[in-house]
Amino acid sequence: MMAGRKFMRDHSGRIALVHYDRATIVLHWLTVALILVLFALAESWGFLPHGSLRKEFQSLHISLGILLAVVLAVRLGWRASRGRQLPASVTGLQNLAAKAVQYALYLLLTVQVTLGFLYRWAQGESFMFLGLFPIQFSTSKNSALDDTFGSYHNTVAWLIIILAGLHATAALIHYYVLKDGVLQRMLPR
Repeated sequence: MMAGRKFMRDHSGRIALVHYDRATIVLHWLTVALILVLFALAESWGFLPHGSLRKEFQSLHISLGILLAVVLAVRLGWRASRGRQLPASVTGLQNLAAKAVQYALYLLLTVQVTLGFLYRWAQGESFMFLGLFPIQFSTSKNSALDDTFGSYHNTVAWLIIILAGLHATAALIHYYVLKDGVLQRMLPR
């Protein structure tokens, strides 16, 4: 066994590397995938001419944003009630930094989803949810709030990407440099 790795007995009594439960792992990676696709869509539709795929990219972005809101709510509920709470994988300042980043990401994601809904409400336009049916949050446009919410939504998106990038970098350092099993806790067995 490698030094520094966290092991415990599983339900059959064997010693195994500590992993998060399956639901926590699926919700984590689903969140990651949604964030990356949402960010890529938002950053790419500006390069498309009006009247092309731009509207479809925006509708897909909004639809996936709604799905992110649902995944985030389920994830927070699962974490608070049933998700496996593992012992800290690091100690001291590393532990404090890890917790700070984790809570900051949850907070930023919650703020981002809220801003997304407010932004869409201020735009007063309908969109096709996953291309299936139209949804409209309001019928009147509020240009001042549209610009404000849009600006905040963009800023928070970049904060999430930067913080998530730092989080991913730390996980890769644990995997390739420290070789302490931290990343493996969030990977399927």
